[in-house]
Amino acid sequence: MTLTDEFDYPLPEDLIASHPLDKRDSSRLMVLNRDKKTVEHKIFSDLPDFLNNGDVLVLNDTKVIPARLFGNKMSGGGKVEVLLLKKASFEENAWECVVQPAKRVKKGYEIDFGKCKGTVLKEIDDFRRMIKFDCEGDFSELLKEIGKVPLPPYISQRLDESERNTPEIRERYQTVYASKDGASAAPTAGLHFTRELLAGLEEKGVEITNITLHTGIGTFKPVFAENVEDHEMFEEEYEIGPDVEFYINRAKKDKHKVVAVGTTVVRTLEDCFLKHGRIKETKDSAKIFIYPPFKFNVVDAMVTNFHFPRSTLLMLVSAFAGQEFMEKAYETAVAEKYRFYSFGDAMVIL
Repeated sequence: MTLTDEFDYPLPEDLIASHPLDKRDSSRLMVLNRDKKTVEHKIFSDLPDFLNNGDVLVLNDTKVIPARLFGNKMSGGGKVEVLLLKKASFEENAWECVVQPAKRVKKGYEIDFGKCKGTVLKEIDDFRRMIKFDCEGDFSELLKEIGKVPLPPYISQRLDESERNTPEIRERYQTVYASKDGASAAPTAGLHFTRELLAGLEEKGVEITNITLHTGIGTFKPVFAENVEDHEMFEEEYEIGPDVEFYINRAKKDKHKVVAVGTTVVRTLEDCFLKHGRIKETKDSAKIFIYPPFKFNVVDAMVTNFHFPRSTLLMLVSAFAGQEFMEKAYETAVAEKYRFYSFGDAMVIL
């Protein structure tokens, strides 16, 4: 058994980044070489120095929607906060949601969101509900008016109300290549990229391609189990297009690196390989839980941020870099005062 405590580490609160830097690619970049066990300190704009002609950079093009809604129960009153997770396939404008406080929001309850009403169709578990939204017109358009950017609590609690929903914050909590609506959280490793940096990589001969996985509770669900093996991941839907299939399979054949930007890309690619023995065009759902030891079949290098203690994300990068080496890297990051979490600094693991 692997203990969850093995993935804990002390983090001074002042290292948690509450604001993004002025320029996306000016974040610091920790460079980890798995073979040599070396740690270098660079700037994110230096990333092209570590990629070569023929390598494939895989991005997640999911787009964060204004997924946080605030309403009131229509019977008995009481405030309700709702976070949209995943659109249901069986009925229009029905969504799987995280609800707070969920205990008092039962099947059949109605919630008033002002220009929209929500009806609880199903109690999924202790904190998730299936809610049907009724409104005039397009619900996705109404969301832009009544929804809020779902900033993580460690960011939103450090900002006052006027800062949380400024155009600047909404723009920075989104990758420059985001194109497909559906995420309730940003794939944060991609927040460091600028259009200029991506263009420079293409000029160098790096192939850039996109998968889609709408980041949600499956990625960020906390681990409460004492033993890692007892934690259950939630499914997250993903899509791999024909370009991804072509570029990755060619890169593997020609011995070039497949570089995943973020843990969502890693999970998508490795899940696809385990199911099909190769990367292929597909729409599927990933419930894969990656923790040490794990054999990676697709990903050769990874760009990622600095993650929460005891999180599935830290377990994944520890499986990729080696648990002992990752512990050293995080100790170094704290000592060198790297910035942590969504608006923080990055690392590339080679």
